[in-house]
Amino acid sequence: MKDVPGEAVRQLTGPQFERLVSYGVAQEVRVGDVVFRPGDPGYDLIVIESGRIDIVSPPTRDEPEAPIASYGAGGFLGELNLLTGQAVYLTARVVEAGRIHRIAPDQFRRLMADDPEVSDVLLRTFLWRRDSLRESPAARSIEIIGSGMSAEALALRTFAARQRLPHVWLDVDTLPGRAVMDLVPLGAADLPAVVLRDRVLRRAQPGSLAEAIGLSYRSTTGTIRDLLVIGSGPAGLAAAVYGASEGLTTLLVDRVGIGGQAAASSRIENYLGFPSGVSGYDLTQRAALQAMKFGAELSSPCEVVRIHPTGGHLCVQLADGTEIDTRAAVIATGAKYRALPVPGWKDYEGAGIYYAATEIEAQACAGRPVAVVGGANSAGQAALFLAQRGSPVTLVIRGHDIGAGMSAYLIDRLRHDPRVEIRVGTTVVGVAGDGVLESISLASSGVDGVDRVERPCVGLFSLIGADPATEWLDGISLDGDGFIRTGAQLEAGDLLPIWTVLGRQPLPFETSVPAVFAAGDVRVGSMKRVAAAVGEGASAIRSVHSAIGLRV
Repeated sequence: MKDVPGEAVRQLTGPQFERLVSYGVAQEVRVGDVVFRPGDPGYDLIVIESGRIDIVSPPTRDEPEAPIASYGAGGFLGELNLLTGQAVYLTARVVEAGRIHRIAPDQFRRLMADDPEVSDVLLRTFLWRRDSLRESPAARSIEIIGSGMSAEALALRTFAARQRLPHVWLDVDTLPGRAVMDLVPLGAADLPAVVLRDRVLRRAQPGSLAEAIGLSYRSTTGTIRDLLVIGSGPAGLAAAVYGASEGLTTLLVDRVGIGGQAAASSRIENYLGFPSGVSGYDLTQRAALQAMKFGAELSSPCEVVRIHPTGGHLCVQLADGTEIDTRAAVIATGAKYRALPVPGWKDYEGAGIYYAATEIEAQACAGRPVAVVGGANSAGQAALFLAQRGSPVTLVIRGHDIGAGMSAYLIDRLRHDPRVEIRVGTTVVGVAGDGVLESISLASSGVDGVDRVERPCVGLFSLIGADPATEWLDGISLDGDGFIRTGAQLEAGDLLPIWTVLGRQPLPFETSVPAVFAAGDVRVGSMKRVAAAVGEGASAIRSVHSAIGLRV
């Protein structure tokens, strides 16, 4: 097995190597020793002083053991699961005796926080390795099997993509998919399914997959965290980054997966510092890595159902009954895109009707005609993205002025793209298809009355505005539309007697419940822009520090 070049190895300089091994414990290793193996709940960062270690992907039911990489003196072993906590899925075997240094998880976290030069080398290498593993035999460690027109299968694929998991997608309507179905075996009632090295998850959901590979939340009895962030969009990620970097023990949880709605944005071109634009996925993935680098824990899917004060701190309850104690919380649950009041709409969700335009949905449409409904930037970005992937796109806008909710640069691009047809003053009034979406009916109002047409359409993307994700909240002041009031927006009638005991007024971004904050799209008066959400999440941390210091 040969060494792998470039980013996968990233040789450390002499001083960097010395600083790195100072965090570890030396160990002599012999040929045949296994440093870590699939199924281990975690492992140490391994730094090689002398000798050689091979990384291999274990044999599957139909393939032998496969080589992945080989590392010698000066190299180090590890990838993103050192940060995420994902269970081990590769084998590290000593092929040349020597000496290694083991850096335990707590020391690894300290290293990442204390030595930015070395941590930068490690982080870039981990990221490169994880992305390369997604195209290697290691991807067979997670096989997702289902129908390309299944909402449940789409949820699994989206979760795997958001978590950057090496995995393989197998459509049951393809020869490889049917072969695995026969081999496992699996029936139609078992789908979607996930085939792992040591088990098969039937009727799988993101939560069961997360639990199986070690990504679900792990309860720590008796621990009170400084900060719990609920929601992992730009506001939540910013809160986690700034909270963790400023020394707060920080946990971030999300009901679906890392990134929120922003992760579904194909391109954000007006975000400061990215003149060529950046995809929402890339932006939120970088932010998640940044948060983990500073020591924040990220867990998803992890649904919060209740938050209430108790015993001088906050008790946060998850859907499975688990309770998390924290001194402060930031609610950044954002908003959920709305469905259209069209007969049969629910029948096609995940089978042609989508609320995000990513590579997964674009591949499902495969260059065939689609429609995007909405007049804001998210709709314009989705229309351009789908057009660039070869689909003829109809952009459906209910209002008569496209400039009412969309940036000028997007409008110009849409008007100059021959693959995009813009229809203003138009609504979707019907959907049809045999099990999957095949066509839509559009109604346009004009001087001659209402014009109704039917269009072929295999993908209808609904980006028509959103409702705040606050239905789970109890005892926190909301406005008439369900958005959270904070700071100066709160009136005397919103405040409980505890505020008199505290002897202060709510801080900026603080809700009607002390030490509970809100940031981003879920908050009254937010700008509904990525940059604004990041600013709110970061700014809320200043108030968190004050609240923790002021609490009685």
